[in-house]
Formats: sequence, C-alpha cells, structure tokens
Amino acid sequence: MMLEAIAPNRLYRQIADRIGALISSGEFPPGSRLPPERDLANQLRVSRTSVREALIALELSGLIDIRMGSGIYVKSQTPVARSYAPRSHEDTGPFEQLRARWLIEGETAALAAKNASAADIKTLREINRRLLTVQPQDRIPPDRQFHVQIAESSGNSVLVLVVDFLWQLREGPLFAQIERHFHTPELSRQTIDDHTAIVDAIAAHQPATARTAMRAHLNRVSREFARGLKPPRVRA
Repeated sequence: MMLEAIAPNRLYRQIADRIGALISSGEFPPGSRLPPERDLANQLRVSRTSVREALIALELSGLIDIRMGSGIYVKSQTPVARSYAPRSHEDTGPFEQLRARWLIEGETAALAAKNASAADIKTLREINRRLLTVQPQDRIPPDRQFHVQIAESSGNSVLVLVVDFLWQLREGPLFAQIERHFHTPELSRQTIDDHTAIVDAIAAHQPATARTAMRAHLNRVSREFARGLKPPRVRA
C-alpha cells in the first residue's frame, strides 16, 4: 500500500481527509492498526506534528481510536461527513497555535520586562501561586490569566487582545483532545516552574532573558504534546 505525498503547503485537514478516505474505502478495515505516525509522515512527506493533528481530528470524528502505548486503531465504520477535520477557526492545529504563541508571547514577555510595574509583577506572582492550589481540571483559567497579564504588563493593548485570542483558539476540541492524551501532572508542575522563571526575568527587567524563558516554556509544552504514540515492542 502506497500513499501519495501531500503538498507541503497543506494543513492537517487535508491529511485527515486523505487518511479518512483510505479508511472509508476499506484500505484500513475496522479493527486494523494504522501505520505509526513516523511512517505516515514519511509516506505523506509531512511533519509528524501535522500527522498528529490529523489523527486527533480523525479520533474526534469517530473513525479511529488512539490507544497510548498500543497504537492507532480503526473503529467500526459509522456515517461521517466527507471532511474528517473540524472547520471552525477554533480548530486550527494545536502545534500551529503553540508556534504562534512562541513568536508573539516571547516578544510580549520581553516588552513586559521593559515596562512592568511592581504591581504587575506582584499580580503575576499571585496568579502563579494560585496554580499551585487548583485541581488539574481547573488550571486553565489561571494559566490563561497569567499569560494575558504579561501582555497587560507590556503596556500594549493590542498585544492583550492578540494573546487573549490565541488562548480562545485552544478552547477548540482538537487542543482539548491532545491535552487529554498528553497532559500530565508533571507538565503542570513544570509549568509553574517555567512561570516562575518568566516572572523573575520580568522582575529583573531583563527582556532577553524573559523572551528566552517564555519560549523555553512553550517549546517544552510542544515537545510534551509531540511525544510518540509508540506501539508495544514485539519480541523476536
């Protein structure tokens, strides 16, 4: 079985449609296991993160079942729409969102390091302490507030709107599903440590350090969400 390469400028939606069409045609029958992410990415000539987003979309559509530590299995056929990926602006790819945040929030943190007041820094530390006390399912509102507050501290009202909008995007089902699979308590603990490093850099009025700390934080989240879906090893 050979898969045609996908043009580099296409997004996860086209990948999901291509794999979904193969499932619907019987190329991958119910109960069968799809090739590993790495193989799919190589055959389609796209990045593994784009394949990851496409697989999450297919799981949301009910076509496949992602089993951590086992693999990706085709579910029993059910009627589905021709397109297997969400179409609203809230369902842009999670890795695209994180990359946009890396670009924008890195500079926002650097600007906050130049302009933040003592009151701004106190507020940031209070929000970060709040993350220590909330349950994992309740962490997103204070996490979002922390990042928006950094934008507030930058002194640029447009950046506040942009950062808040980027957080609105993560409320879509794709991001929620990828967090369900890959978010861990350890990731929450590391987030608090990352936030502390960001606030310390802002408090020291060190723009370059603040930018680096923010980008390191978002890089780490991206790496965690890009962990491989590895099937179990088979003994010879």
